[in-house]
This record gives sequence, C-alpha cells and structure tokens, in this order.
Amino acid sequence: MLRTAACLAAIALGAACAPSPAASPGDAPPAPTILVFTRTEGFRHDTIPLAVETLRALAGEAGLAVEHGEDPAAFAPERLARYRAVAFALTTGNLLDEAQRAAFEAYVRDGGGFLGLHSAADTGHDWPFYGELVGAWFRSHPPGLQRARVRFEDPAVEAAHGPWRIEDELYDFHRNPRPWVRVIATLHERADGGGMGADHPIAWCHERLGGRAWYSGLGHDAALYADPVFRAHLLAGLRYVAGTVARCDQLSPRRPIMGG
Repeated sequence: MLRTAACLAAIALGAACAPSPAASPGDAPPAPTILVFTRTEGFRHDTIPLAVETLRALAGEAGLAVEHGEDPAAFAPERLARYRAVAFALTTGNLLDEAQRAAFEAYVRDGGGFLGLHSAADTGHDWPFYGELVGAWFRSHPPGLQRARVRFEDPAVEAAHGPWRIEDELYDFHRNPRPWVRVIATLHERADGGGMGADHPIAWCHERLGGRAWYSGLGHDAALYADPVFRAHLLAGLRYVAGTVARCDQLSPRRPIMGG
C-alpha cells in the first residue's frame, strides 16, 4: 500500500516509478524436510543406501528435501521441529531411549508425519505407542523372496496400476491392522500362501495419533526400487506424510521411472 502511494505521487510529478526489486533465489522458503532415519539394532538390510537414494529422488519430485541420519540425538524436541515428517526406513530393534521416545510421541501428537518402510514394523517391539503408530508389528516371513499380486483398494488406482505382481520378502504381522487404519493395498495370489489368511494388508495409513502415518511392508529387495509402481507408491506416501495431498491411497498415473 505504501509503495503504491509513493508510485502515484512520483507519476504525478512526472517521474518514473522504480520497479520492485526482483526476488533472489535466496529469498525462496526452504523446502519442507523429511528426516530419513535408518538406524538398526538388529538385522541390517543391504538395501538401506538404495532406499535412502530412492526416497531422496522421489522427495525431490515432490518439492521436499531429505536429511538422512542414524543418530538418535535427532529425536529431541528442538531438532524434530525442523522436520515435516520422519521416515523409519528399514530400521530394526529398539532405537531410542525414554526421553527420545517421549519427544517423538509429542512430535507425532502435535501433527508430525511418520513414514514406515518394510522393517520399520520390526522396530520398537517394547514401545506401545510406536506399535500403534506403525499399525502392526512384524511377526515372521518365509525364507527367501516370495511372489504375490498386490491389489490396491482404491478402484481407480487398481485400474491404473494393476495387476501389480511383485517378488519381495513378504511379512506376516502380529495382527490384521484393518480395524485401526485405512488399508491401501493387500496381498493376493501369494505363492507361499502366507500366514494371515485371505485378508493380508501390506500398506496402510491413519491419523489416529495426531499426525499422518503411512506404512508399506514392501522394500526388502533391491530390484523393487526400480519398479515404477513401487516408486509411485513411495511417492504417494511421502506426499501424504508431508501434508501435500489429502489422501494416502491415490497414486499418480503410470509414468517413467524418475531419479535412476
């Protein structure tokens, strides 16, 4: 308003109104950041670097930044406040002390996002809050890789991306999470039969604890990270936990693999 008045006065006196200074690249707000946490205190997947690389590339597509680390000191209130969401990617074991757990619980209850990938469900088995956050704990899996068809619950997503057949390490969980979450995808035509019966959710989301939580049980095998449907699946999860889309179960249409 003050600049407009000054310009009008200058024009009245026969002078030109100087243009507004152009915004410099440094003036742009920083991209929302997701912490990708990959600490392990149990089995360690050799696909962790690939998972981090993939999440970083997909986050870039979504206008997000990724900070990767394994130091539990990041789970302090003042540091968690820097992140739009925290991803537990292929984590295992009991990773945080009581103060760090309390800080993370407060972060989620205050609206912080959580993304869990594969063995994130084999993490924090003695931490009830985390068990509710991830939705269901890992129970077992057969040796080696198993084949199955993944069926998306949203008919439009299934029409665009199905039938999606995968080969990965397929988890059975301690409980069927369906009563407590929104199921995104289930396993069908599983070659080894599995141990959860006909209804076997493998990806889901919820907002029951304050923040947005998204989990996928896939991601053990390196080859899966080159699968365009899996990459679209992860991208949808990143966008959901970052709060840039309203729903967790809507994937983009089929598109080329991005980010290598």
